[in-house]
Amino acid sequence: MDRTVRSVDDVLALMDRLFAPEADRWTGGAGAWWDAFYADRSQPVPFFVDKPDEHLVSALDRGLITPGRALDLGCGPGRNALFLASRGFEVDAVDLSRGALAWAGERAAEAGAAVRFHHGDAFAPDAPDGPYDLIHDSGCFHHLPPHRRVSYLRLVERSLVPGGHLVLTCFASGAMGSELSDADLYGAAGLQGGLAYTPESLRWIFSGMEEVELRRMRDEPAGSPCFGEDFLWAALLRKPDGPGPAPSSGRAPR
Repeated sequence: MDRTVRSVDDVLALMDRLFAPEADRWTGGAGAWWDAFYADRSQPVPFFVDKPDEHLVSALDRGLITPGRALDLGCGPGRNALFLASRGFEVDAVDLSRGALAWAGERAAEAGAAVRFHHGDAFAPDAPDGPYDLIHDSGCFHHLPPHRRVSYLRLVERSLVPGGHLVLTCFASGAMGSELSDADLYGAAGLQGGLAYTPESLRWIFSGMEEVELRRMRDEPAGSPCFGEDFLWAALLRKPDGPGPAPSSGRAPR
């Protein structure tokens, strides 16, 4: 059948193919690329450490967010999901990699943490759907191709309660990640290892939410109980209690 489009979801799925095989990193397939990535746990990968993100810890310590139901997107080996559970959250954690989830499950068992781990695509109809008081994302957003921001924003709008928060960690422009324009990414047919964002682009994309905090993540020393790398943005955004501000009708920042 060569006519496959009759919905927005069909269009998104068709565009996914432009990024194959990179799309296999995050789409609802087997997640083979990420399984291979997590297979060697001895790699010197910064986020393999069993430590929560410093700005997540800081937001809780300052009372900017309080315990409730949480969704951890792209949870990897579970470091932030386990931390949230230890602070009283009821946690669902989603990842494409069975290898990452196996590692996370081992850590959860060792810590005695009750986390519901889910294998699959966070955008799929059968994915955990909340409602959630907190959505946490440390490194998922910057691995999405531009058209999947539509899915991401739809997930946040659908799943986050009014007054709920999004804690986001992503590559910072000028420090890490690709700075190609969205249009050029489609020409290159690849994510170049992940997308870098400016503060202006993040504010434009998430213009329907209230900015509580947007800063560079603190660079944490090896002995710190927290994870922190200054090539990342650390954002805390709040969904308005009522109808949020209308998305910007202007052009995206360059």
